[in-house]
Parts: sequence; structure tokens; C-alpha cells
Amino acid sequence: MKAVILAGGKGTRLKPYTTVFPKPLMPIGDKPILEIVVRQLKSQSFDEILMAVGHLAELIMTFFNDGSKYGIRIKYVREDQPLGTAGPLALMKDELKETFLMMNGDVLTTLDFSNLANYHKTEGAIATIALKKRTVKIDFGVPEMDVDNNILGYTEKPEIEYLVSMGVYVFEPRVFDYIKQNEYLDFPDLIKKLISGGETVKGYIYDGHWLDIGRPEDYDRANREIEEIYCKDSHHNERL
Repeated sequence: MKAVILAGGKGTRLKPYTTVFPKPLMPIGDKPILEIVVRQLKSQSFDEILMAVGHLAELIMTFFNDGSKYGIRIKYVREDQPLGTAGPLALMKDELKETFLMMNGDVLTTLDFSNLANYHKTEGAIATIALKKRTVKIDFGVPEMDVDNNILGYTEKPEIEYLVSMGVYVFEPRVFDYIKQNEYLDFPDLIKKLISGGETVKGYIYDGHWLDIGRPEDYDRANREIEEIYCKDSHHNERL
């Protein structure tokens, strides 16, 4: 099975580091986040990775080369212009003839990608989105009010629970029917296109560890947790 890794973003939330350094090469512990992802994919029987690169692409391509040092084939697709989070897929149409995984290059998770792919195939969907429950705490009192400005209730610092996308997806090749060449397309718009087209899109809820390192606080947390979460036993050591 092939995997697509989106590694072309500018990582603006991690500036100034990402001004001269691509976010996927930011170190987590003693390895770049993208190397952790590549090793995980290899350990779960993926045999080829297509990397969509853009910002500071030369550094990523030089670091990973053809993937031989990790025992997995790596090919690169370079965006001449920004194409969003889903648009780069159109550049890979000829390479993706079967079910494939797509993920962001800055996701730290213990998700078993093979289990996600098996669930997707069992459900018969065109796309499956890995989901994680996140709790958002509101640091203020929140009143409930009617149209006449009467206060009907009051909740102090409530917590709201959402299902959020983990940045990991599985697609069927017919998804390319909804993606035009050289068209800017973000992932939410692609999903809306699929639903409007009558396609089945599934969610896969995962309750294990997941962290997107896009924000400085999450990047710091990832470095604090890497040993505890990923190196508890030999199985996780093999995956890293």
C-alpha cells in the first residue's frame, strides 16, 4: 500500500524556526518528526511513500533521498505553486491506482495506520477520516440568554468536547474525479465535494495518543512526551 505525506507547508505557526527550516524536519527527541512518520509507515508494511514538497523542499529531499536507508521507496512531487491541503493529490494521480493513505507530515500518533486502512475497506467508503476527541476549555463564564436579553442560565468555565481531524486519511482512487489539475483545494472543500456527490465518507474514532506539532506549545509537549509515549516497550522502539 502507498502513503502520501503532505510536507510542503510553510509552518507559519512555528516561526521563526520554520523560516529557514521545514516543519517536518523539526526534531522530536533525537529524530525529525517526518523520520518518525516514515519509520512508522515502514513498520506497518507500507512499501512506498509519495511526498508532496514545496517550502524548503531541497532540505527534505536531501535528508530522505530515495528512502533506501529506511527500507522504503520515497518519491517526491513538488508544487510549483501552493495547491492547498488536497490539491497536491492531482499531481499524483498516475501513481495512485489503489486504496492509499494520506497524512500530514507533522503528526505524532500511535495510530495503527493498517487498522485504519482495513476499517476503510470494510466500510466501502471513498474516504475515511481519522478522528480524535478533543476537549476545549472556555476560560470565562458563559451565560445563556433569550431574545429579550434575560439571563436563563450561567456556566462557569465550561468544557466542550469535539471530534477533530487527526490529519490522517484513507482514499479510494476515484477521489481524483473530484480534484482538478493545478487547482487550489483544501481538504474540507474536498470532503464537501464528496458528500455533495453522494459519496460515502466515514469517520474512524481513535482514543490513543495524537499530537499535531503545528503550535509551539504542542511542539514543546511532543518533546516532553516522546520517550514516555513511544519508547515504553520494544514494539514502539521498533516503530521509531
